[in-house]
Amino acid sequence: MVAGVLDQVTAVRYVDPLRAGGSVPGVVETDDLGTYVVKFTGAAQGRKALVAEVIVGELARRLGLRVPPLVLVDFDPAVGADEPDAEIQDLLRSSSGLNLGMDLLPGARDFRPGMIDVDPAEAGRVVWLDALTANVDRTVHNPNLMVWHGRLWLIDNGAALVFHHRWAGAPAGVSRRYDLSDHALGGYRPDVARADAELAPLVTPALLREVLALVPDAWLTDEPGFGSPAELREAYVGHLSARAADSAAWLPEGFATPEQQRAAEARRAAVTRAGRPAWLQQVPDLHGQPAVEIDGRGHFG
Repeated sequence: MVAGVLDQVTAVRYVDPLRAGGSVPGVVETDDLGTYVVKFTGAAQGRKALVAEVIVGELARRLGLRVPPLVLVDFDPAVGADEPDAEIQDLLRSSSGLNLGMDLLPGARDFRPGMIDVDPAEAGRVVWLDALTANVDRTVHNPNLMVWHGRLWLIDNGAALVFHHRWAGAPAGVSRRYDLSDHALGGYRPDVARADAELAPLVTPALLREVLALVPDAWLTDEPGFGSPAELREAYVGHLSARAADSAAWLPEGFATPEQQRAAEARRAAVTRAGRPAWLQQVPDLHGQPAVEIDGRGHFG
């Protein structure tokens, strides 16, 4: 990767849609002989999900967390012409041009609490990053973490940066504490105070500008209230740097213990079963359970 630019590749084969994810990303092979999980601009979540993926993913990388390499994928819908699903075809046709790819980690598995040891320091860094970036979508039921070679990898950051969906209210969110009590790593005694001492001083305007420079201009246009991509980039820089400077106001606390998480899951499952017809009462509730691997490949929702 050249400083200030994400590598750009060209899609040569659309392999498979990953239907477990709400954005229906796809496995795509490219002209650099790589295989990527691609999130498309035409998905219901739109460009802002891709903006969040780049900002949070590349910030995480610079703070020492593991994130699969990101690339820009130039996608011609003709590459996916053999996909039989009409809805997927609609998605591909509306995603011509630059999309976002994340390197597929061969053999990676969806993280589940308890499957590996995670030390409190690492857990604290992940939780701290999620608190900083308003990412409330890394929960016990939807961890958005992979395990590859016995280590944690962060994926699916598109639901973060909730403030950019309504910029008028962003200033009020600078000091907001988000509820991360159900965080996927909450049962690992995350040392958030240590993470704050280590990471908050690193989140400077200079670092954030470096990260924001990786977001394509095309994904930062037509935002009401902003005259140019450069102006919008500065808004992200201003919000996140102010939030890092005021971290004492929003450090997460009160994580559920593994026992509490299991009890909450049991209650949720019981409520779900109670609403089923009698003939479905004994069918296990699979909602929120980790997705299985697909043909031995890492899966990203």
